[in-house]
Amino acid sequence: MEETISLKELFHTIKKRLWLIVLITVILTTISGLVSYFVLTPVYQSSTQLLVNQEKTDQTAYNTGDIQANIQLINTYNVIIKSAAILDLVSEELNGEYNASELNNMITVGSVQNSQVLTLTVENTDPVMAAQVANTTAKVFQEQVVSIMNVDNVNILASAQVGENPSPVKPQPVLNMAIAFVVGLMAGVGLAFLLEFLDNTVKTEQDIEKLLGLPVLGTVVMIEEKDIEEAKKMARKVARTRGETVGS
Repeated sequence: MEETISLKELFHTIKKRLWLIVLITVILTTISGLVSYFVLTPVYQSSTQLLVNQEKTDQTAYNTGDIQANIQLINTYNVIIKSAAILDLVSEELNGEYNASELNNMITVGSVQNSQVLTLTVENTDPVMAAQVANTTAKVFQEQVVSIMNVDNVNILASAQVGENPSPVKPQPVLNMAIAFVVGLMAGVGLAFLLEFLDNTVKTEQDIEKLLGLPVLGTVVMIEEKDIEEAKKMARKVARTRGETVGS
């Protein structure tokens, strides 16, 4: 005989273990908030933009083929920017504060879709240093690409700037706490159903019927001492009432 679980039993299990679900959710959310605010180091982001184009050989405007060739060059420039040939010079410009490997880890290069614009993004725990690394890398690349590629087709569109009150890009405490809340809720509900599944004690008449496959003919009710005393008082009161009725 297959056992089925009704919606009522599901709600009963959740209600029964509600304290556990709430406890796990609160603990995980609190831990996430504490780690995000007080343990993880804030990371700031700064970007600069480069324009890749070609020198015109005549006075005619750029055609579609020129633009496509420039876009293909961007993939090559992505590799060159993060190469040791560029980053070693950037490290020297920064007085050796970061080596080429460290710079490579904090620099991300990407292109704006269907455009000739190259975006150089730097992440660092110091917002000022992030902007400095981005601007220095862009400047060194613009200077070195002339000798590396034998072309002078890179212009700096926008330099990295540091705002008055820069905001870190990570960690994001609110997002982390929201994720921890959902995970805690799911973990709490899952643990509640697991404990209910592992609990094989007999509690109700229905449990007996499922276990033995026999109908319940009767039950024994537990009577507390105070109930017995109240029943005796009620019996005396009824007896006195009857006695007074017969005497009259």
